[in-house]
Amino acid sequence: MTISKLAVKSNKRIELIDITARVQALISKKGIRQGLCIVYCPHTTAAVTINESADPSVRQDIINKLNELVPENGNYLHAEGNSDAHIKSSLLSCSVAVPISNGQLLLGTWQAIYFCEFDGPRNREVIVKLIRDD
Repeated sequence: MTISKLAVKSNKRIELIDITARVQALISKKGIRQGLCIVYCPHTTAAVTINESADPSVRQDIINKLNELVPENGNYLHAEGNSDAHIKSSLLSCSVAVPISNGQLLLGTWQAIYFCEFDGPRNREVIVKLIRDD
């Protein structure tokens, strides 16, 4: 079992950043053939999710719908001005788990792992826990 941290730099207030290749590189570096990969986001205004990677408009559709459901300037009590980011983070997830087989993440053909920034731009991190079955 190993735990690693990946630095993630966001450039916009809200964006979905594909981190799949970086997670896969950790699996390859550690030589894990079979197991489980857990990607965890330790931030209350960000999240991680798995979704389509082939068409970038899907990411924009997700962002657009989240902004429609939870506008930046709503009637919020939290005084920091980022309540929408906290709510968007809660609507998605702080972690995802993906099986590893033959040294590869077992993602679907069109799937990718995304770091979801809702209060950027910022320097962030994700924690990747790799559990070896082999």
